[in-house]
Amino acid sequence: MHEMPKIVETYQKFHPRGFGTVAVAMSYDPPDRVFGYAEQTRLPFHVALDLFGQVVRVFGGVEGTLTNFLLDKRGRIVRGFQGEPDFEDLAKPIEKELKREA
Repeated sequence: MHEMPKIVETYQKFHPRGFGTVAVAMSYDPPDRVFGYAEQTRLPFHVALDLFGQVVRVFGGVEGTLTNFLLDKRGRIVRGFQGEPDFEDLAKPIEKELKREA
């Protein structure tokens, strides 16, 4: 959860231009803690629970928690990040994708 304020900041910076964020909690994350955290911190984006590991499978497996994916406007993976991303470097591909046509 250390990186969550930076994720929120990135979302708020790019959301007016069409950028979206979805946080996905793993099947082992207690739902009450996940939603309690989301409510307490007033996360400005959707939070989903991957109770049965379906999201993990769609994304080709997740090696560990904190894994981030940047998707294009069609939902294709542009880039994956294991661990906390360098948020300055992350801004570059986000900018590039926001400029592309759907």
